[in-house]
Amino acid sequence: MIVDVATYQDGHRRDVPDLTAALARCRARSAQDGGSPGGPGDDFLWLGLKDPTAEEFADVARTLHLHHLAVEDAVTGHQRPKVERYGETTFVVLKVLEYFDDTSQVETGEVMLFVGPRFVVTVRRGEVGALAVVRHAVEADHRRLQRGPVGVLHAVMEHVVSGYTTIDSELEQDVEEMEEQVFSPSRSSDAQRIYSLKREVLEVRRGAFPLVAPLKRLVESDTDVDGEGTAHHLDDQARFVLRDVLDNLVRTVEHVESYDRLLTDILNAHLAQVSVRQNDDMRKISSWAAIFAVPTLVAGVYGMNFEHMPELTWRFGYPLCVLFMVAVCVGLYRSFKRSGWL
Repeated sequence: MIVDVATYQDGHRRDVPDLTAALARCRARSAQDGGSPGGPGDDFLWLGLKDPTAEEFADVARTLHLHHLAVEDAVTGHQRPKVERYGETTFVVLKVLEYFDDTSQVETGEVMLFVGPRFVVTVRRGEVGALAVVRHAVEADHRRLQRGPVGVLHAVMEHVVSGYTTIDSELEQDVEEMEEQVFSPSRSSDAQRIYSLKREVLEVRRGAFPLVAPLKRLVESDTDVDGEGTAHHLDDQARFVLRDVLDNLVRTVEHVESYDRLLTDILNAHLAQVSVRQNDDMRKISSWAAIFAVPTLVAGVYGMNFEHMPELTWRFGYPLCVLFMVAVCVGLYRSFKRSGWL
């Protein structure tokens, strides 16, 4: 269950064997230094978990005094992206998206964060969204570590939203290719591909769009998300860096919404083209049917075994009959060609 656990003191990592002892040591050093909980330079604990069960997470929740509703959401998973405050702890749910080039599909994972005065707990559900690269990047940046748990929150959000931006670029390329394919002279059945791409766009929108409003409140408001007190976790510097994340998120959401509308228009254009092509095919079939109807009619008439029929004994009857059929067919062909049916 525990992927990684460490305490960070003055911008340096300290590996710890025991979760309870690590948290107690962080709080004791903060009290000794007289610093405010969660302030810059404070020691804090970063605990990373993956797919914990309720029994496995119970000790962590009890040690860190996590709210039972947030714990239930973290254990159950499948939550809507959100930012909520439970006393001194901020609970954040993020959808992690990853784009696979070989299948052109978007896979979804889930990362939840408990950000407290003296700790950060990251809970990952699913195989998508590993945070090892984020931890390494934060540990290499002492300035971010000195901002405490908020620095970790910013790093994780920046990593997740950066993934949205990458997928945004990939989707833009896929939509452009689809647009070129639909309006190319070649005849192909693109409805299924358009629908699949539209589902991928919807998957990205489900992950990114719900996060805009709570992140905007977190950045712009001077009060807690629930309006109960002061958001002491966020100083001006933290708000500044999170505002950059918010800008990238809003831009990505705007792009994804435009892709959704464009794909709808592309699908409608494709269906209209299919209808036009079907009409063209039907006109061609009808034209050829009309052309071949003439020799079929003449041959059918003269194929009847009656004794007294005109021109049966005439030497030039057969050539004249064939010439008549050819002339009528050529006339019909030229007429259909001029009208655009052929």
